Amino acid sequence: MQFLKDVCKGAVIGISNIIPGVSGGTMAVSMGIYDKLIHCITHLFKELKKSILFLLPIVIGAGVAIVASSFGLEYLFEHYPVPTNLLFIGLILGGLPAVTTKVKGSKIKIGHIAAFLLFFGMVVALSAMGEREGNAADLSFGFINVLKLFGVGVIASATMVIPGVSGSMVLLLIGYYHPVLESINAFFRALSSFDMQGILNGLGILVPFGVGVIVGIFAIAKLIEIIFEKFPLYAFWAIIGLIVASPFAIVLVMISQGNFAGVTVMMVLSSIVTFIAGFFIAMKLSN
Repeated sequence: MQFLKDVCKGAVIGISNIIPGVSGGTMAVSMGIYDKLIHCITHLFKELKKSILFLLPIVIGAGVAIVASSFGLEYLFEHYPVPTNLLFIGLILGGLPAVTTKVKGSKIKIGHIAAFLLFFGMVVALSAMGEREGNAADLSFGFINVLKLFGVGVIASATMVIPGVSGSMVLLLIGYYHPVLESINAFFRALSSFDMQGILNGLGILVPFGVGVIVGIFAIAKLIEIIFEKFPLYAFWAIIGLIVASPFAIVLVMISQGNFAGVTVMMVLSSIVTFIAGFFIAMKLSN
């Protein structure tokens, strides 16, 4: 039962990492597994069995969700953008009570407020720039592009691990979001039809990107662990700022994409339902 629950948590993290404006790190915090996730990544070889038992269902859930959502997510956001976004806002806010307990009873200092405001502002500012996507990146196979894909993987994973920062949004800004997403789709289509040329082309793109993702996750996780050890209250106040800012960030992206045009009663009602569902799911998963 716990394994299945952890797979579901991984799926939520995986889906959120695909959506520009939604942070996988925030979702991990909301579900109460962020600090343990960081610990297992940074102590993978020291506590191999314990770390693998915890990480395996998360990775399985995230992997399946990323592949599945790369096909289905585009449809949902194209046809039902508001209810879908409200689901994720519910998921984010539903985990907030679990995070606020970390600072409950502690004296609030000026530094705590500054950390909250700084990271709140950072997320909102990044989202306000979200639609200014760079030119689509060239993913043709070559030594320089392999190095670029490795670097992009490092950047993407590092931003995916940090709560409140959307790795997909960063990829969007530098012009790699749609090309990478299309490459994932093309690879699995080639795999399903045993198209060897398509499979090799996909591997040429996804392998260097994937290696960069792994390197970035381990590098940033160690840095985050040090911050949590030395400045835990500041870290949690920063995370609260990131979580509170995330719904504003998602709404800004929705406004920039014109999602609120032609609002109907059915849209409002379905959005309320998806928000409540997301909130309830996050509260259950964070227990």
